[in-house]
Amino acid sequence: MTAVDAWDANLTVQWTMSRTANDFATPIATADHGALHLEARANYEAIHAQSAFVGGTFALGDTIKLEATPMVGGVGGALRGPIAGLEATVSAGPFDWYVEAEHVWDRGDAGGSYTYAWSQLGYRPAAAQWARFGMASQRTRIYGGDREVQHGPFLELTRGKVTFGGYWFAPGSSQQVLIASVAVAF
Repeated sequence: MTAVDAWDANLTVQWTMSRTANDFATPIATADHGALHLEARANYEAIHAQSAFVGGTFALGDTIKLEATPMVGGVGGALRGPIAGLEATVSAGPFDWYVEAEHVWDRGDAGGSYTYAWSQLGYRPAAAQWARFGMASQRTRIYGGDREVQHGPFLELTRGKVTFGGYWFAPGSSQQVLIASVAVAF
């Protein structure tokens, strides 16, 4: 296969443990071919919901880099409707900021329409390129409770094509959420 024909794929499984809801798994699969981006998820927007997206990726900059992927898609199952989304990363040296945001228009309940967001401010030490850590934030309704926005530390460790992650949202509160993830790049 030539570089022009190459596909990059990634499979991530997150295991979410919440004090206010049952534990659950969230699989996320992505495939990229040039600027084309495809993505499928389960239990992301809602438990027992599946979503799929298509988008295009573009990149700008050398010292300060921006990579953005606007996407459109839909969700079915426990939640149904169209979705508009964006995934973007801004990086400069060892620092990066990642944001993932989407708006779901709930066809079954207009009051159920919602904007989800996940953001990470990360640091990757030059002496330990296999480690990345920082702060993460999320806005979600999937857990219940009264905190729609949660913040907390994260740590990611990479070995070859496998990345292990840990996220601790709302540490010390009665609504703590722990997320463990494993991602494999193909």
